[in-house]
Amino acid sequence: MQKTTLLLLVLLTVSGFSQTKSTGTVQLLSNTTAKLDLDSATSTATLTLTGPSDRWFALQFGSFDGPPAGETDGGDGMAAGTDFVFWNGTEIIDARHIGYAQIPSNDTVNNWITGTVTPNSPSAGLTTVVATRPFTGDANDYTFNFANSLIDFAFARRSSAGFALNNHNPSNRGYAINVPFTTLGVEDFSLNAATVFPNPSNGNFTVKSKSDLEKINVYSQTGTFIKTVDVTNNAQEVEVKLSGLATGVYLIELQNASEKAWKKIVIK
Repeated sequence: MQKTTLLLLVLLTVSGFSQTKSTGTVQLLSNTTAKLDLDSATSTATLTLTGPSDRWFALQFGSFDGPPAGETDGGDGMAAGTDFVFWNGTEIIDARHIGYAQIPSNDTVNNWITGTVTPNSPSAGLTTVVATRPFTGDANDYTFNFANSLIDFAFARRSSAGFALNNHNPSNRGYAINVPFTTLGVEDFSLNAATVFPNPSNGNFTVKSKSDLEKINVYSQTGTFIKTVDVTNNAQEVEVKLSGLATGVYLIELQNASEKAWKKIVIK
């Protein structure tokens, strides 16, 4: 039973990792950009907005229609009930539209948490602000879906200095429809990502991990325990000497305080 359990653990060892999707930096208007990141592990959306330091700038997001080809009006920007945010000179405000050309309404609860605010970034006269929100806010908020491969943006900024929301001329608004998300790589620091080299070997090999190792247990292919290799100072790179063992396939169990992982080695 013990051998069966051991082999089953080896076969079922699976490593799960979070992923992050990003639109990358999207140019909205001159001196106005947006970037949206979605983190599947924390179910958190991170929005980075850049715009002129002396006025409000806003971003509507979701799934909606833009204007007909060749036109600037006629899309669902400012459609009643659509979710958007704007920079008021101090923080990102959670709001919703109540209709085209109508002054929007701030949400009772601001689900966006303003984090970093960097004046004069990326250049003088601009402000870059980073804010976060759970994928699911409240009934007034758009729900971000990590599975979606595209998102739509509508955007605007005030035509002159000031932070009171007001009408803006066509040159200060627009759409970015079907903005693609790109999945970003996530570096694996688990023991399962450890490498063994050379493999096959004559019995002398190195185990290299990105996390601490405490000990290495060696088993035969059928699950019989052979020996334990103690690791000094929780090293991340360990030289193992098993040259006295017969040729064949063996299993090594890597351990630290929080996890275990299995690797197959071949001694020739």
